[in-house]
Amino acid sequence: MNKARHTGFARLTQQEVSAAAARHEMLYSGRVGGARAVFAFCDLSGLSLAGHNLSDADFTGAIMEETNFAGAKLDSSSFFGADLRRSNLSATSLRRVDMRGASMRGANLIGADLYEADLREGTIAEKDKYGNLRVLLHDLGPSELPAAMMNSANLERAKLTGAIAIQADFTDAVMKGCRLTRANLRQARLTGANLENADLSGCNLTGADMAGCILIGAKMDFATTHGADMAGSLKEAATPDPEAVANIENLILSHSRWAETDGREGKPADLTGMDLRHICVLSHRTLTALIAPKALMYGVVMEGASLQGSNLAGADLRSAKLGGADLRGVNFSGAQLNHADLRDTKLGPLMISGSRLLPARLDNAQARYADFRGADLRRARLSGCDMSYSNLADTDLRDSETDGVDFSGAKLPGRFAQALAATA
Repeated sequence: MNKARHTGFARLTQQEVSAAAARHEMLYSGRVGGARAVFAFCDLSGLSLAGHNLSDADFTGAIMEETNFAGAKLDSSSFFGADLRRSNLSATSLRRVDMRGASMRGANLIGADLYEADLREGTIAEKDKYGNLRVLLHDLGPSELPAAMMNSANLERAKLTGAIAIQADFTDAVMKGCRLTRANLRQARLTGANLENADLSGCNLTGADMAGCILIGAKMDFATTHGADMAGSLKEAATPDPEAVANIENLILSHSRWAETDGREGKPADLTGMDLRHICVLSHRTLTALIAPKALMYGVVMEGASLQGSNLAGADLRSAKLGGADLRGVNFSGAQLNHADLRDTKLGPLMISGSRLLPARLDNAQARYADFRGADLRRARLSGCDMSYSNLADTDLRDSETDGVDFSGAKLPGRFAQALAATA
């Protein structure tokens, strides 16, 4: 082993690191000759562990500047007090990892899964020859995430109490139930982040970009929000008026009767701009030609509903559950569909008046991280739609209009991906 640039830290080679990772994977799969990977207080800077399964490995206090972990599985590993500055942790699985006191300044954690990860403050100490504890200086203080890229990372129920995340990017991150008490998020970007039931008490959000973020049930006692942009943020409204909810449900049931009887009973409903979050009569309901542009439908459950030819332009359908719904000819133009479940939906054209076809519209919609697996999107108008990081595996995209569509990071059907690459 080479001598490290940090006194007392063993500098490892790529060969040594790869061999240790291979032994760890043997142990994890129950094969003979395996051994747990222990990189505690070692220097792995600039090396690669991309794609390896290193769950339960020990990286305590290690120096890993610009180390490549892309796509690795690191669940329940210990990164206590580790130096991960500018490291690549994109698309890694870091569920329940211990990252207390770790430095992740400028690290790439785009799309990483940090479910229940512990990123609270912490320090590492060691005993000197007299038995006194000495704090190691490289990891002194709280967890550091300044300028870290956490776009679309999963931080649900993660602990970031006291963390420093100045100018960090949490765009579209899932942060439900996240503990951010006393965290420093000054000038951080939280655009579209889901902070439902998160604890932001005493958090410094000065100058933060929180446009369009979800703050339903979030605690913000004593939080500093001076200069923060909270335009379009979604907050929990007052306790829903039972009478208002009943009136909307009656409108929907009347519309359903109208659709099922070809207009002989009931009447069409106009739900333009209405808050439908508390409506519970939408699943498996016949709601053909529903008029609900700009409706607030965050998290609504509409599985198996028949919404052919409906107007939902500009509606907020983030995290909505629409699996198996009939959406032929629907208008989702400009709608928000981030993280929506659209598996096995029918989003092809709707046959109207003879041989005329009405295509489904998702032009200029936001469908980041949406799940379209098994969906029918034939002839759909997708121009200008943001479908980055969405799952389009087994999706039928034949004859769809894809000019200006953002497919970055998306999972695409094989043939479609090849055709897209050929025209790039």
